[in-house]
Amino acid sequence: MKEIKVGIIGFGTVGAGVAENLVNNHDVISGRTGINVKLHKVADLDITTDRGVKIPDGVLTTDTNSLINECDIVVELIGGTTIAKKFILQALEAKKHVVTANKALLAIHGKEIFECAAKNNVDVFYEASVAGGIPIIKSLREGLVGNKINRIYGIMNGTCNYILTRMEREGVDFEPVLKDAQKLGYAEAEPSLDIDGFDTAHKTAILSALAFGEWFGMEPLHVSGIRDISLFDLKCADELGYRIKLLAIIKNTDGNVELRVHPTLVPKTAMIANIHEVFNGVMVDGDTVGETLFYGRGAGRKATASAVVSDIVDVARNIASNSIGRVKCFTESKLFNRLVPMDEIKSRYYLRLTVEDTPGVMAQITAILAENNINISSLIQHENNDCNKKSVSVILFTSIAQEKAVQKAVTAIENLSSSLDKVKLLRIEDI
Repeated sequence: MKEIKVGIIGFGTVGAGVAENLVNNHDVISGRTGINVKLHKVADLDITTDRGVKIPDGVLTTDTNSLINECDIVVELIGGTTIAKKFILQALEAKKHVVTANKALLAIHGKEIFECAAKNNVDVFYEASVAGGIPIIKSLREGLVGNKINRIYGIMNGTCNYILTRMEREGVDFEPVLKDAQKLGYAEAEPSLDIDGFDTAHKTAILSALAFGEWFGMEPLHVSGIRDISLFDLKCADELGYRIKLLAIIKNTDGNVELRVHPTLVPKTAMIANIHEVFNGVMVDGDTVGETLFYGRGAGRKATASAVVSDIVDVARNIASNSIGRVKCFTESKLFNRLVPMDEIKSRYYLRLTVEDTPGVMAQITAILAENNINISSLIQHENNDCNKKSVSVILFTSIAQEKAVQKAVTAIENLSSSLDKVKLLRIEDI
C-alpha cells in the first residue's frame, strides 16, 4: 500500500480537527482508497497547549521547513495573507502538493499561487475555503463541468445568518444578537470581516472565478454588510413576503457578469430564504442541470476538517495514480463578455423613507422617481405612534430599475426639506 505523508501547518481549531480525523479515521480512509494517508508532521509555534487531540509521538514540531521537505502534501491552516502565502509558495517551489482553507489568500493572490503550482506540476486543492463542509468547489469543477452557469446565490457566512435569523425570529435588535454570537463563538471579538461582508466576498471571488474562468480578485466586487439592518426593516420585509439575507450574487446576464455581496430581500418561498442560524447554502443554476441547492455547516472544526481531508485524499489519489493535474487548480477560459459595473446593474429595490407627515410630500417623492424612470410596485406607510412627532415611514418596492438611477433618486429625496433621515436602500432578488 502506497504511503503518502501529510504535513499540517497550523494546529488551531481546524488544524486539530484535520489531525484528529486523519488519525482516528486512518483505517477508514485507507480501506476506501487503498492508500496509506499518514499524518507525518504538524507544525505550530505552540506545540505544548493541549488541543484535546491524541497525536502520535514525534509528529508535533515547530520546524516548518522540515515539514515541507519531508511531506508529500502540505496543508496550510494558519490563515492570513502574509506568512501563509510564503509557506504555500515555498511548498509549491519544493514540488509539494498543497491543500488550504485560506479564502482570503486565494481571493487576493490565487492567480499567483495557481501559476506557481502549474510551473512546478503540483496540485492545489481548496474545498474548505468556501462554505465549510459543503462540497461546492468540487461540484463546480467536476459535477457541473458540463454546464454554463447562469446564477449563483450564496448564504456563506454563518455569523451574519445567525444574527439575521435571531433578529427576525425573536424581534431582537442587532447589537444584542451580535453580543450573543460572540459569547457562543459564532462571531469574533472584532467581527468586521464577517458582518461587513468581506468574508462572504472572499468566497464570492473564488466561486465566480470557477464559474466564469477568470480570477477576478476582490477589486470588481461590490461589498456591503449587515450593520445597518434594523428590526424595522426585517418586519417590513416580512409584511411583503420577504426575508433579508446577506447574499452573494454571481449572475450571468446576456453574457455579462455581475458580482456583488449585500443584504438582499429574497421571497420567503425560495429555498435559500429558509436557510437559518449558522448554516450556509449555495444555489447554483446551470443551463443544463437547472437549479441545485447545496446546504450544510459553513464553518467549525468538524465541517471544515471534513472538506480538508477530502482534498487530502483527492491529492493522495492523484499521486498514487500518477495523475497530477487531473483536475486543474484553476483553468483560465473567460466564459463571459464583460463585468457589469455596479451602477449599471438592474434590480428591484426596497426604499425606506422617513419624511414629514404633511400634504404634498408623496407627490414630491413620486415625481423624483418618475424623473428617473423608476416605477413603484408596492407601498406601505407606517404612521408614527407618537402624536408629538409629525413623521411617517414610507416603504417603497420598485419595479426593475438601474442602480445609477435609483442612487440619483435617493440623493434627490434625501435633499428634500421634508426628508428627516437617510433613505434605507436594499436590493431585491426574486429567486
